[in-house]
Amino acid sequence: QVQLVESGGGLVQAGGSLRLSCAASGRTFSSYVMGWFRQAPGKEREFVAAISRSGGNRRYSDSVKGRFTISRDNAKNTVYLQMNNLKPEDTAVYYCAAGYSEYVTTIPQDFGSWGQGTQVTVSS
Repeated sequence: QVQLVESGGGLVQAGGSLRLSCAASGRTFSSYVMGWFRQAPGKEREFVAAISRSGGNRRYSDSVKGRFTISRDNAKNTVYLQMNNLKPEDTAVYYCAAGYSEYVTTIPQDFGSWGQGTQVTVSS
């Protein structure tokens, strides 16, 4: 398994931006599909974005499409989530995840490694 550590969360006003980072340990980072999920209080964990092993394919949830961008740097073993035009409903703990998959999956069960999460709070 790969170890994942998220950073970059914080408090921001509505309309603002944040960039989350997720650093992975190990030498096989480029073998993993990477994803971002989030969980708000009292709600289930939901898919946000995912990116293929090469970075050429990306998928987004409808709620963040056009506002968030996922990217990765395989040389740095890091995946990013650029979040623009943040809304109060984006408030959640954001989790980075890694999984072996032939395609860019959105299913949490397809990801075998998870980070500890980073809090994002958007004030109105």
